[in-house]
Amino acid sequence: MTPAPTSTGIDTGGLADFLRAFFAPLFLVVVSVVALFFLFTREITRFVQFLILAVAIGVIFYVPNIIEVTAKAIAGALGIK
Repeated sequence: MTPAPTSTGIDTGGLADFLRAFFAPLFLVVVSVVALFFLFTREITRFVQFLILAVAIGVIFYVPNIIEVTAKAIAGALGIK
């Protein structure tokens, strides 16, 4: 008898953590440089708009499973199971 074949797919369990650890510092540097540019050029309206966008993107980077939770909440609100 031969043993049952096992599924040896790619283990992606740590992929999100790796990407978060890799891109998060880069994201913070880019946000800091652009924010300083807007402040030094005294474009306060664009600075506030950029800050709101950066916070929204930062939440996606730093909060684990936020996309999955949001998708489930939207589907539940629409009555889709």
